[in-house]
Amino acid sequence: MEYSGIDLHCHSTVSDGVLTPTQLAQRAYENGATLWSLTDHDEVGGQAEARQAALALGMSYITGIEISVTWLNKTVHIVGLHFDPENTTLLNGLQKIRDDRVSRAHVMAARLEEFGVKNAFEGALALAGNPDLLSRTHFARYMVEQGHCKHMQEVFDRYLGDGKPAYIPGTWATLLEAVTWITEAGGTAVIAHPGRYKYSSSEFSTLFHSFKLMGGTAIEVVTGSHKPEQYHQYANVAKHYGFFASCGSDFHGPNESKMDVGKVPELPLGLTPVWEQWLDD
Repeated sequence: MEYSGIDLHCHSTVSDGVLTPTQLAQRAYENGATLWSLTDHDEVGGQAEARQAALALGMSYITGIEISVTWLNKTVHIVGLHFDPENTTLLNGLQKIRDDRVSRAHVMAARLEEFGVKNAFEGALALAGNPDLLSRTHFARYMVEQGHCKHMQEVFDRYLGDGKPAYIPGTWATLLEAVTWITEAGGTAVIAHPGRYKYSSSEFSTLFHSFKLMGGTAIEVVTGSHKPEQYHQYANVAKHYGFFASCGSDFHGPNESKMDVGKVPELPLGLTPVWEQWLDD
């Protein structure tokens, strides 16, 4: 089967997106997607709805997740694709991450209070579709809504980005845990938007080598989190390490994403798309 408009990375109200899984499926379809995956943060609660909506529209659907990982004291995201969403090992691991998010959110709200942001926890919670997945994105939306910043990027640049005054690191999975949970559930582990991470060349080399040794097999090349010139940079990384190439919009909402769901440019030539391994399913 030939696919077009492939989008294997986006978020719904089940994590930190603004559209429901059904609304996302409809938008992806209207934008020309034929193969789609919902990859909410640390949560598979939207998978059944997403699959049902996608299939009803005639799209092919792949199960997805984006797992929060701490590696070298920084947050890395590992996408899982084409796995069993009822796998016990995976579900238990994700629950452990979600348990930490609520306590982290309380500390973050207290820190923001010191900068004059009142009722941050309650305000962010009101914007969260899933209270167990309260995130920096929800706090940022609240702060823009209340007029503390003009846009969400300003919130991250001034307050909530890594190393900023109100940033609170999460207790995430290890890289080995995330890859193991995905692979034990029969899925493919993918390094999400590598261009976003602030590592040195030698650290990136160690990340890619370690990920591959642990059983990771793919990397995002084309993503809304990459600049167009980075597509070829990470295409070369995929070729060098023998990774499958993945792509996705990283769409969160119509007014805050750089790429619309379902409107993902094609991968550069010479790569092995991650979905080719599933064509016979």
